Amino acid sequence: MQKLIPLSYTDSDSCTTEDHYIIENILENSLNEEVNALFLKANSCIDDEDFSNALPFYDSILKIDSKNISALIDKGTTLQILGRIKLAIKCFDEVLGISPNNIDALINKGSALHLNSKYLDAISCYDSALKIDKKCSMALAYKGLSLGEMGDLPNAIAYFKKALSIDKHCTIAQLSQETAQNLLNLSNEKSKKL
Repeated sequence: MQKLIPLSYTDSDSCTTEDHYIIENILENSLNEEVNALFLKANSCIDDEDFSNALPFYDSILKIDSKNISALIDKGTTLQILGRIKLAIKCFDEVLGISPNNIDALINKGSALHLNSKYLDAISCYDSALKIDKKCSMALAYKGLSLGEMGDLPNAIAYFKKALSIDKHCTIAQLSQETAQNLLNLSNEKSKKL
């Protein structure tokens, strides 16, 4: 949103009115209140698992502020839940166009790519997130998931362990590590029988 610029005159007539600052603050506060109200409505839909009806609220926020990163990420996540993966990726790409080092957008984009079985592209997103924050447990866990889908169970397990060493409550890493370890154990048992 572009802010109002106080009027000023040159030479001795130079003056700036306080009214312009007041108007600017009123407009900004009014828009913030409207955006907050729209987020509350969208969140209410999400809480009720009424994902389709949350989308118009995100669109309304983006009409007010087309670069609202939270609205773009939330919209992308909602689209992903609805199975509209290409549109979700487009939202995450918009965020990355505004904020190239946005870890949430990188992880969410990776997750969407993973759902489309584009595991190497997903891993590239997770690696980008890890370059920004090498201790990002979610990026580590999600990278482990993609590695596991590609059949690289030992490395997948290593990434799950690394995620858990950073965040022992990382549920996705806990569950995925157990599953990957069980699959690896089964694979090892089968190869011993041969």
